[in-house]
Amino acid sequence: MAKYDKISPETQQEAMKIARANQKPGQTKEQTQLIAQGIQKGIDEYKKQMKARAREASRQKKLQTKAKQNQQVQQDEQDEALEVIEVTRHHPLPWALLAASWLGFVAVWLWLR
Repeated sequence: MAKYDKISPETQQEAMKIARANQKPGQTKEQTQLIAQGIQKGIDEYKKQMKARAREASRQKKLQTKAKQNQQVQQDEQDEALEVIEVTRHHPLPWALLAASWLGFVAVWLWLR
């Protein structure tokens, strides 16, 4: 946790600039320092919130990408299943020709006998 408690020098400088820009006449240096510390904490908290939002947005984007990929895979599997069904479907013409040929063979055999 100590690693996150440190405030960057850029944030400290930015906070001091803001505190000096809003300094009231007669305000002591210690008061300005306290105001700068409050601004630093505010900036730090804001950065933490933005990082958390960015992580959540990234997580949501990743989940949506996975969902789209899963949906695409399922669609591909359904398409393949339909193709297999269409390929393995039996047409009546070959069966009708087979039956007619057997009937013809039987008729010729009976006629020659």
